[in-house]
Amino acid sequence: MLRIRGTTYHFRRIVPPALRSVLKRREIWVSLKTGYQNEARKRASLLHARTTELFDETSRALAEGQERQAVPHVRDALKNLHRLVEAPIGIEARPLPASRPRPQPQNMRKASAAVTASPPKPQPLLLSQALTRFVLENPHASADTRKATQRAVELFLQAFGDAPVSIIGGEKAGAFRDLLFSLPASLGKRKSSLTLPEEAARAKKDGRPTLSGKSVKNHMMRLSALWNQLLQRELVKKNPWTGWSFESGSKTIRRGWSTQELQTLMTGDWPRSSVPESTFRIVTMIGAYSGLRLGEICHLRTEDLQTIDGIPCFVIQPHTDSGWSPKTDAGTRIVPVHSRLIEAGLLILKDTVDGPYVIPGLNMSKDGVRGTVFGRSFSTMKTRLGLPAEITFHSFRHSVSTQLRNASADIREIWIDRLLGHEATHKSQGTSTYLSGITTANLKQTVEAISYPDDLFRKGWS
Repeated sequence: MLRIRGTTYHFRRIVPPALRSVLKRREIWVSLKTGYQNEARKRASLLHARTTELFDETSRALAEGQERQAVPHVRDALKNLHRLVEAPIGIEARPLPASRPRPQPQNMRKASAAVTASPPKPQPLLLSQALTRFVLENPHASADTRKATQRAVELFLQAFGDAPVSIIGGEKAGAFRDLLFSLPASLGKRKSSLTLPEEAARAKKDGRPTLSGKSVKNHMMRLSALWNQLLQRELVKKNPWTGWSFESGSKTIRRGWSTQELQTLMTGDWPRSSVPESTFRIVTMIGAYSGLRLGEICHLRTEDLQTIDGIPCFVIQPHTDSGWSPKTDAGTRIVPVHSRLIEAGLLILKDTVDGPYVIPGLNMSKDGVRGTVFGRSFSTMKTRLGLPAEITFHSFRHSVSTQLRNASADIREIWIDRLLGHEATHKSQGTSTYLSGITTANLKQTVEAISYPDDLFRKGWS
C-alpha cells in the first residue's frame, strides 16, 4: 500500500496477526525514496513480492516446528528491502523470484488494489474562493477592505471569468489594468446590462471620462494585498499586481470646496431618492464642521455622542457587532462637536431618533455598509448642479484641513492630524510619545477654528 509523507512515497504493509509475535512487527514501513507516483508503484510492487516471501517462509518455519532462532529475522529482511530501494536501477532490472502459488486473502487483494489506485489530486484554488476564504470570511478585515476587495475581484471576474490563482500572471494583470483605464468613471453608479468591454467601447465612442489613475491603482492594490496572503501560504509563486504605473490614465486632483460651490450645493435640489433631504443636510453639515469621513458619519451611533471633560464629542470607534471599524488605527479618535452643530440641534437629535444610529434615513447595504445610497445620490446631485469632478463629499476633509492649517498659530499641526484621524506628519520622538496626551480642550479649540459664511447652512436640517 502506498502512503505519501511530505513529498516522498512510502510502502506500508500489515504483518499477518499469526506472525506478529515472531517477527515482532505489526506493520512494515519502507521509504520508496521518490516523489514520482509511477516509480513508487514499481518499487512498491517489488517490495510487496519480497514481503510475501518473508511471510511465506516464516509461516513454513512455524508449521514445521522449527525453533524461533531459525525463523528469518525481520530486521535482516528489512535491510535487504532498503538496499533494493537505494538501488532503483537494480529494482527494474532484477527479475521477480518465483514463489509457490497460494490463495490470496481478500484483504491482500484490497491492499494490492490500493497500491495501484491514484491518490486524489487537490483541487486548484479559484480566485472567487480565495476572496471568500482570505477576505470576506476574515474576522480581522474591515468592512472597507471587504467591500473594496470584493469590488476589484468582481470586476476581474466579469472581464475574464473565474480561474485558479496559480495561473493568473502578469499578462492577465496587465490586461486588467488596461481595461480599467478604459472603463467609464460612472461605472457602478447606474444599472447596466453591458459587458465591461462594451462599457469601455461606449465610453470611448461618447468621449466619457474614464477611471482615474488613482481608482485603477486602488483596484490593483486590493488584488495585490490578496496575493500577498497567497504568497505567504505558498499558494502562488509571485505577485503579478505590483510594479505597475498608473500615470497614463486621466488624473483628477481632489481639492476643497470654494464658498461659491458650497452655496450652489446647499441651494440645489436634492434628487429623488430613498434618502430624505433632511438627512442630506445633517450629513453635509457634520462633514463640513468636523472633517469626518462619510462612512464615519453614517455609522455614528447614539453611544458615540459622549460628553468628555465636559465637552460634547463624537467618539469614532470600531463596532465589532456590525463589523464596522475606522479606516485606519489613527481613525479611532475623539472629535469635539462644533458649536454650530450644537446650535442646529445635533444633541437633541440623538435623543429623538429611533434605532441605534444618530443619522436617520439610511439603510444598510447587503455588504454591511451604511450610506452607500447617500453617496450615489450626493454624486448625482453634484453632477446635475454642474459642480466639477475635483470636489466630492471627501472634499470636506480637504476644506477643513486647509482652514485649520491657515488658522491661528495657536493651533498645532499634531492637533489637526489627531482631529482628522491622520498619522502624525512629524515622526519625532516627542510626537510619538506625547501624541496621546492631547487634551479635549485643545481639540475643541481646533474644531472651533472651522468657519463658513453665516447663511450657508441657514436651513439646518429641520
